[in-house]
Amino acid sequence: MLKVSVISPEAVLFEGETDAVVAPAYDGEVGILTGHAPLMALLGQGQLRLGGGSGRRFNVSGGFMQVLNNQVRVVTEKATAT
Repeated sequence: MLKVSVISPEAVLFEGETDAVVAPAYDGEVGILTGHAPLMALLGQGQLRLGGGSGRRFNVSGGFMQVLNNQVRVVTEKATAT
């Protein structure tokens, strides 16, 4: 499992565990599963998806994502839950 934090300037939008993360990186989507190599990516604009079909969704714009030791931190300039 991945420990995930989604943070915007206004609030911590999500903190919990999920099995997968798909994020809108600056140059295309990137998928993260358990055991992913360390990664730092700039975020573009699009939908951040946590978990499978019925998982949480956020529209994000800008920021960055860090992946390290099965922890994913998404720090975004703007985010809204969908």
